[in-house]
Amino acid sequence: MTSKPKYLTIKNEIKERIQKGDYQVGEKIPSEAVLRAEYNVSRHTVRQSIAELVSTGYLVKQQGSGTFVSDQYKTQLTSNGKKKIGVITTYISDYIFPSIIRGIEEELSRCNYSLMLSSTRNNVDNEKLSLDSMLSQQVDGLIIEPTKSNLMNPNLNYYLSLSEKNTPLIMVNASYEELDLPLVAVDDVKAGRIATEHLIELGHTSIGMITKTDDIQGKNRLKGYLKALHQAHLSFKSDHILRYDTESKPFLAEKISKMLEGDELPTAFVVYNDEIAVELIKVMSRLGKSCPGDFSVVSHDDSFYSTALPTVKLTTVGHPKEELGKAAARWIINAIEEGDSNQQSIIFEPELVVRNSTRKLTD
Repeated sequence: MTSKPKYLTIKNEIKERIQKGDYQVGEKIPSEAVLRAEYNVSRHTVRQSIAELVSTGYLVKQQGSGTFVSDQYKTQLTSNGKKKIGVITTYISDYIFPSIIRGIEEELSRCNYSLMLSSTRNNVDNEKLSLDSMLSQQVDGLIIEPTKSNLMNPNLNYYLSLSEKNTPLIMVNASYEELDLPLVAVDDVKAGRIATEHLIELGHTSIGMITKTDDIQGKNRLKGYLKALHQAHLSFKSDHILRYDTESKPFLAEKISKMLEGDELPTAFVVYNDEIAVELIKVMSRLGKSCPGDFSVVSHDDSFYSTALPTVKLTTVGHPKEELGKAAARWIINAIEEGDSNQQSIIFEPELVVRNSTRKLTD
């Protein structure tokens, strides 16, 4: 039998003291150092407990003064009977995630739902903490982007438990292959295929790929890449495929540099996403090579990175971003209000956005 996380114990005991009146509204609670000593836990554990009590209106932080008891939770608990949706994504402020979250929030707000947001940083331990937090808040439904979706996940028991309790749940961008859960995503196999087909149509016969291995989007985009090569009767060299994961990402530029200094290089690359494509083009430049002069590049997601470079604008497969977020929110609202959690997955068709990072090969 697994014990309750320490941060939940601290949080629940402080909340109980507030509700009983042991801590009065406006009273300053004990400092982090005192709570750490009382519960024999780390600073991070105490801060997580405090942060959740602040987010739910039991506490309020005053810069330079400390943390004080608040009665805002009474308003939150009775504010127009709003239902609460938990949203867990791998990242919050990075890449395309602000747009996805904005779409979710806009649709939930329009239908008078509130949102609880958490990030895992693509770490399974953080995912467990996020799930614990959401469940302790008794959310009415969950929208989740899975963590390391291409790997066996140790938190699958949470999802099975949610399914048994008929808690409305939908995944975004990817899902765990071990579970049969509804999904809102782009067709990533097709995305990888049309990215590769574009290069083939431009006359490229030697095409490399940089892809991510711990997220299933990378696996599916690789699958689409291989399908396109097979249909065009083209082969590939295994050393033309560069793989990375969340932990090795900081060292990717070094790997790219080594690959570009090798022999028999491809003339074009399909890249996992725009951020990595920009990194690839920067490494090319440092080595005295250019895009699309020496290498054509096709990416994925049509993020702000796609137009961030001064001269090279990425050809990239678009991502619906806000529309995907809105679709996920509508799905979860309908599941709650209609009692229908057996709705179909929603899969967006990918479309190529052509810019100047690709060129036609001349004979």
